[in-house]
Amino acid sequence: MAKVIFGAWDEKIFDNRGRNFFEIEEAQGFPDFDEFDAGNQIKAFMGGRGFFVFERGVDLIDAHLQYLERAAQESCGKCTPCRVGTQIICSKLEALARGKGSVADLDEIAAIAAHVRETSLCGLGQTATVPLLQNLTHFREELAREVREGRRHTRQPGMTYMTSACIEACPAKVDVPRYIDYLRDGKIVHSLGVILQKYPMAATCGRVCVRFCELACRRAQVDAPVGIKLLKRFVADHEQGLLDQLFSPELVAQKKPADLRVAVVGAGPAGISAAYHLLLAGYPVDVYEAHERPGGMAWSGIPSYRLPKEVLRNEVAIIERLGGRIFYGKRLGKDFGIKDLFADGYKAVFLGLGAHQGKKLRIPGEDPALEGYLPGVKLLLDVNRSLDEKTPMSLPGRVVVVGGGNVSMDCARSALRLGAGEVHLVYRRSKEDMPADPREVEAAEEEGVVFHFMASPSRIHSGNGRVKAIEFLAMRHTAPDGRGVRGVAPVEGSEWCLAADWLVPAIGQEVERDFLSPDDGIVFDKWGAIEANPVTLMTGRRGVFAGGDCVTGPATVIQAMAQGLKASRSIDDYLTYGRVRFFPRSRMRQLIRNIREMNQEAVETPVRHAYQVKIRELDPEVRKEIFEEVEKPISLDEAYHEASRCLRCYRIYSVITER
Repeated sequence: MAKVIFGAWDEKIFDNRGRNFFEIEEAQGFPDFDEFDAGNQIKAFMGGRGFFVFERGVDLIDAHLQYLERAAQESCGKCTPCRVGTQIICSKLEALARGKGSVADLDEIAAIAAHVRETSLCGLGQTATVPLLQNLTHFREELAREVREGRRHTRQPGMTYMTSACIEACPAKVDVPRYIDYLRDGKIVHSLGVILQKYPMAATCGRVCVRFCELACRRAQVDAPVGIKLLKRFVADHEQGLLDQLFSPELVAQKKPADLRVAVVGAGPAGISAAYHLLLAGYPVDVYEAHERPGGMAWSGIPSYRLPKEVLRNEVAIIERLGGRIFYGKRLGKDFGIKDLFADGYKAVFLGLGAHQGKKLRIPGEDPALEGYLPGVKLLLDVNRSLDEKTPMSLPGRVVVVGGGNVSMDCARSALRLGAGEVHLVYRRSKEDMPADPREVEAAEEEGVVFHFMASPSRIHSGNGRVKAIEFLAMRHTAPDGRGVRGVAPVEGSEWCLAADWLVPAIGQEVERDFLSPDDGIVFDKWGAIEANPVTLMTGRRGVFAGGDCVTGPATVIQAMAQGLKASRSIDDYLTYGRVRFFPRSRMRQLIRNIREMNQEAVETPVRHAYQVKIRELDPEVRKEIFEEVEKPISLDEAYHEASRCLRCYRIYSVITER
């Protein structure tokens, strides 16, 4: 843990200037600040809440100049204090760095910095001068000493990084404020371009994303979070025709050698994302998909009322527009093996296999062969296949769904649309503990799904080879553990039964293992997922990378696409350098996480209330009979209104390093 020589953070002052190294206590709560990368010490760190100096001899004037230059560069120009004030401060710091000016200039700089802090309209301007003000307020003599020396200041090594709470919460690190900025300015094509930098499935994600970004949005402290997902869908749908024009092999500026071929196994979100970025980087890419349709769990596991399949098809088609090839009906372990891929000349392989096998309840009486026993993953696959092939499917009688995630919600809502007389959903914890998207839970309630909480299945009753009823035990909360998390335990003698024609276990999925042979060199962990290096995503076999649900376990579309992006960068490095390089932006994100969770910051400047645009939906009594998309698009005026609610909560962070 790094030792702070001096600094200030959130008005907490650290001053160890008069002590030797061994007398300095380690700064509590700021771990992992010794090295930026191997052998490269962190000398100073700055952020929107203060600064730290970890080594004597740091050039503070240059450090603040680097920080403020980034702020001036990123200022949107919507208000004068930030746009002009940061430039004036930079010019004065630059003069001091050239050995010109006097100590009196520090007072003028302080006055301008305070004005920028107090009168800027967005988060960037409101925090851009905080490190400098903290330095001038608590350690002015350090800056004054540098000015009096009159020496010319040289540029120190380091980096600046601009982010926001919503960016850090997004698995793919999409620059949310930037695409909202472009939309607010009427540049909808540019807005879509920001999203496409991270993944190709913008319209898909705009419909099914679980909105990690909105959970972190500071606007929620005022009224309600910005409808980031709404805006993503809007720009993707608005510019849908652009995809045909934009994506072609000619888009790739520099082609890689033809022998640097990459095989992607699985055309789900992780595989499509990896293929997309590798194609843009110039690599020849072939995708092998076991099914006859692309999309993986996005196709087989998400019903059409949430994600129309035509939307998914259009976005997956980007791969072929970029020159990639997709081979359908090719299953790893049956039609080819990993050895075969390398023998065919592929130099790297990405496994984006997903987790398509439903987990069993593991209770007495469970038998998958029972009529009426229908695993959640299979139910959704059958539903989507029937809709795609226009073949009838029905689920009459009483359906009992067990689970509390998004898959269980999709199963319950799909069962209603298949003609079920009653649909009951049973979850072993409380409603507040459900991992499902709250909006999906609310939609299921509106459509008539009956919820039972704090109940766990204990036995399946059957007769004549068919499911008859499910026995449950009531659950109770246990005392919080060391992390403050409450568990659940069964209540003795609390058994109760629920008659059922259909039982749908939807408690999670796992990876099928039959696609690998013992000599493939791929190892599974204790949870049944593929073991892959968390930084590089390389498996135990050199040249084979893996990502998405087969590594993380069942997750979301955005998390899978983020894994595909991460793997593509590692594969690019592996094929170019023979190793995966250090990624400075990832290191900066780690430092930010270590110093404090960004979404804990409060909105200090008064903000006028302007509530989120209300999503129009089909009437519950109508929509539960059909698979038509439930949520309707917002209008252009509504999109502008929603974009205007963004507080542009950018924060700048910087490090000064040894080299």
